[in-house]
Amino acid sequence: MLSLLSTQSVKQLLCIGAHPDDIEIGAGCTIRQLIKQQPELHIHWVVLTGKGSAREQEAINGAERFTQGATKVTLEIMDFRDAYLPWQGEAVKAYFDELKQRVNPDLILTHCANDKHQDHQFINQLCWNSWRNNNIWEYEIVKWDGDLGQPQLLVPVSEEDASQKADDIYQTFVTQQSKSWFKPQTLLALMRIRGVECHSDCAEAFYVRKMVFNP
Repeated sequence: MLSLLSTQSVKQLLCIGAHPDDIEIGAGCTIRQLIKQQPELHIHWVVLTGKGSAREQEAINGAERFTQGATKVTLEIMDFRDAYLPWQGEAVKAYFDELKQRVNPDLILTHCANDKHQDHQFINQLCWNSWRNNNIWEYEIVKWDGDLGQPQLLVPVSEEDASQKADDIYQTFVTQQSKSWFKPQTLLALMRIRGVECHSDCAEAFYVRKMVFNP
C-alpha cells in the first residue's frame, strides 16, 4: 500500500475515466504534481468510451497534455457505449479482469462512489472489485446532477496551475463546449472552493474510503 505521507512510492499510477475529459477534470493538477515529484512515474491512462468516435482524438490530446514529463505513459481508449456501461456489464467486467492482470498500481484515480452518473458509479464499483490491495482516490466532477459532497483528501493547487488546467480542458475538449456547465470558470470555481477548505488558493479533492498507515 502507498505510504500515507509520501508520494515518492508512487511508481505506477492508474487513471481511469468513463469518458474523455473525466480524468482531466477530476485529477488533472494532481497528476501533473505527481509527475513533477516522481521522475520515474509510469502512468496507465484508461478511458472506457470514445474510441472510433469524434471524441477519440480529444481523449488522446487530453492524455498527452496532462502527462507531459512522465517517464512512461500507456494509453488505452476503449469503445464501450457512452451512457450504457452498466448495461454492458459483462464485457466491461471482463476488460477490468484483464487489466488488473497487467496493472498493479501504487495509486488509482477514478470516479467517486456517490457520483450520480450511471457510468461513473459502475466504474467505481469495478475498481474496488478489481483492486483490493491498492490505494484508490475517488475524484469529483461538477455537473447538473448536484452530487458534490465532502471529500476527505485535498491536494493544494496554485491559482496559476488551476487556471491552466481549466483552460487546457476547455481548449482540448471542443465537442463539450456547447454544454452549459463546461466552462473554465466552472472548473476553477470548484477548485477555489476546495482551496478554501485547505487554506490554499485552489485544490483538487478526493474521497478516500480506505487507507492503511504503517508508522
